[in-house]
Amino acid sequence: QGHPVESGGGLVQPGGSLRLSCVAFGMFFSGYGMGWYRQAPGNQRELVAQMSAHGSTDYIDSVKGRFTISRDNAKETLYLQMHNLKPEDTAFYYCNTLSRDWVWGQGTQVTVSS
Repeated sequence: QGHPVESGGGLVQPGGSLRLSCVAFGMFFSGYGMGWYRQAPGNQRELVAQMSAHGSTDYIDSVKGRFTISRDNAKETLYLQMHNLKPEDTAFYYCNTLSRDWVWGQGTQVTVSS
C-alpha cells in the first residue's frame, strides 16, 4: 500500500511563511476529505486543517487566519499555506484522509525558531 509524500517544511523565523505539499498519486485522492495533521515531540498527532471532498474547510482555533488548506485534484496534491508562523507551530506535519485511512507518510518537519 502506498502512502502520501509530504514536503515543504524547513526552519523559519517567527512570523515567516511556508507552503507544505502532500502528493498522493494513485490513492483516489479526489474522493476523500483530507486533512493536515501535526505532531510535536511528546504530543499526540492532531488535525489542524481539513478540507472536504467538496471544498469546505475548517481549522483549529490556533491556526485560523494564518493557515490555508487547498487541494488540486488533478495533481492529486494537498497544500497547506502557513503564514505568521509561531514557535508553537513547530512539529512534523502529515497529510491523511479525515478517517486516517492511509498509511502515514514520513511527514515534513517545520521548525519555527529565531
